[in-house]
Amino acid sequence: MLTLSNKIMYSIEAVVDIAYYSNGQPVQSQRISSRQRTPGRYLEQSLQKLVKANILTGVRGPRGGYQLARERRRISVGEIVCIVTDLETENAVENNLTDSEISGKVLNPMWGKIQNTILEQLDKITIEDLCIKANERGIQSEGRQTLDYAI
Repeated sequence: MLTLSNKIMYSIEAVVDIAYYSNGQPVQSQRISSRQRTPGRYLEQSLQKLVKANILTGVRGPRGGYQLARERRRISVGEIVCIVTDLETENAVENNLTDSEISGKVLNPMWGKIQNTILEQLDKITIEDLCIKANERGIQSEGRQTLDYAI
C-alpha cells in the first residue's frame, strides 16, 4: 500500500533539487543531501533506482553527479513514487497476506481504489510544476540565476 514515507519525500526532493539547482552541470549527491538535509544512505539508493528507471543520469568523475534524463515537464511525481516504492511488488505481496473474506472482497479493493486515485493525481504533477512553485515561493537557486531564457 502507498504510504508517504521519508524515502518517497527524499526522492521527490532530490529530483526537484537537481531540476531546480542545476545550471547545466551534474549535481553531486552530497550537495543535494546538504541542501535538503537528507541522510546520504537513503538518498544514494533512491538516486540509483531513478537512474535505472531513466529519470536521472549519473555522471562519473570528480565533477560528476546526477542530471535529469528527460525534460522536467516530462517527469511526474507519480512516476517517481512508483519507481522508488516498487508499488507493483508491494501490492502483490500485500494482497497475498490477507486471508479474511472481508479484507479480500471489501477492504483491499477499497484501498486499491484510493491508491489509484492518489497516483492519478500525482501523475498530474510534474517536476516543472514543483520548480515553478519553488521559484514563486522565493527559493533562491544559484543555477537558475545564471540561466538565460532569451531565444
